[in-house]
Amino acid sequence: MALGPRLDIRQSQSLVMTPQLQQAIRLLALSNLEIETFISGELEKNPLLEAPAAGGEDGPMSDLPDFDYDAGNGELAVQAEEGGADALIAQGMGAADSPLDVDYAAETFIDDGPGDRIASAERSLGSSGMESGGGYSEDGPDFDSFANPEGGLHEHLLAQAGAKLSGMDLVIAGQLIGQIDDAGYLEADLLQTAYDLKVALADVERVLAVIQTFDPSGVGARSLSECLAIQAKEADRYDPCMARLLDNLDILAKGALPHLRRICGVDEEDMADMIQELRGYDPKPGLRFSGESAPAVVPDLFVAPRADGWAIEINTATLPRVLVNRSYYVELAGGAHDKASKAWLADCLASANWLVKALDQRQKTIIKVASEIVKQQEEFFRKGVAHLRPLTLRMVADAIEMHESTVSRVTSNKYLSCARGLYELKYFFTSSIQSADGGEAVSAEAVKSQIKALISAEDPKKILSDDTLVDMLREKGFDIARRTVAKYREAMGIGSSVQRRRQKLLGSRAA
Repeated sequence: MALGPRLDIRQSQSLVMTPQLQQAIRLLALSNLEIETFISGELEKNPLLEAPAAGGEDGPMSDLPDFDYDAGNGELAVQAEEGGADALIAQGMGAADSPLDVDYAAETFIDDGPGDRIASAERSLGSSGMESGGGYSEDGPDFDSFANPEGGLHEHLLAQAGAKLSGMDLVIAGQLIGQIDDAGYLEADLLQTAYDLKVALADVERVLAVIQTFDPSGVGARSLSECLAIQAKEADRYDPCMARLLDNLDILAKGALPHLRRICGVDEEDMADMIQELRGYDPKPGLRFSGESAPAVVPDLFVAPRADGWAIEINTATLPRVLVNRSYYVELAGGAHDKASKAWLADCLASANWLVKALDQRQKTIIKVASEIVKQQEEFFRKGVAHLRPLTLRMVADAIEMHESTVSRVTSNKYLSCARGLYELKYFFTSSIQSADGGEAVSAEAVKSQIKALISAEDPKKILSDDTLVDMLREKGFDIARRTVAKYREAMGIGSSVQRRRQKLLGSRAA
């Protein structure tokens, strides 16, 4: 057989991760607020994209699927286009040029959902804001201005130091304050500080004593006992008995009250009064000046009961809207004569069309997944966490005929708001616990709820051990091992039977 170069034609199939495919996959995992940030960047890059003005006549970004829960047969029917995000990706519609024209003035969009009511309320306020009622600006009250009005802890302490100290003492105070952590404790070595500033150790200790008189009370302490002692001195409760109590906090933590009474030289009534006094002190006084604010969790979905089932709606108040400006495209196309300009304009149009289609399909996919979750966990929405069923990503993916990875991306960083509270979509996916009587398996969250209820109702004189909890859970139909009970209890932040007995003993003595 002769060896030589030749040309062959072969036909094969392969999955290619195009930029449009990667973008569609990335969009699925983003929340509404993250989508808003993403679209802001796309608006800057693509001149053919535009965001409709808030409160204008432009409706939602796309016609989201309507759905209805049929209470008669227990099915949740979603009327949407065939296929989900997987189908969109498989079809390779990134370069399509067909517009998604929607009549935004039609009756299709009815302001009857939670998100629409928020937008309608904002439009009804108009430019008046809340000036007539509360004297706020046209944008309404700035609630962030109410948080942390005095700045951080260090700024608060430096302001007090500037009012009481001067010269080298102020320099020493600035050095010490800079080494106070967020909880208000001093982490500096006084001897090292004196060496660095080339001052006497007595001067550093004297300035520290001044700092420990600053607000908040207890700041500048080097240990918990010193922090509580500063607060006790300010409350005029620091006597020899209280001093001995603060020097033996480890014994108090163990609950050895008889031994502690002998050390302090007090009777049972005085000991209870001293413990009650300690409960009123702040062990971390600096945290009240923490500049970190908890991030607000905004729901991506609303679930509300209806007479014939459930209503599931995307939160349009946080959902960004984007349109393709075709009139501007026509205007630019008329002035583009060279091939490079025409190619760039064609790429912008294809990218804009793909983004609008991908965002539209994203909402439909989220609605489809959320509808299946509500269908599977209907008893939870009606009766509570005790009726939460075991659910996996594969079960939802098989039911809606999507890939498991797609469901995982859809449920990431998404929150659902219902009458029972705000829940992450991942919350509804829990492992199963086998029933003791061989019946249907139950959710791990339902078991945690039962454990918490049993411990909350336990008699302070008869604390339930993990073995006792296992027996009580089996009586309720939960076949669960002792180590699993201990794991669930620790995950909920509930102490062991010994710790709970000690805490309730201290609480009863201090009451």
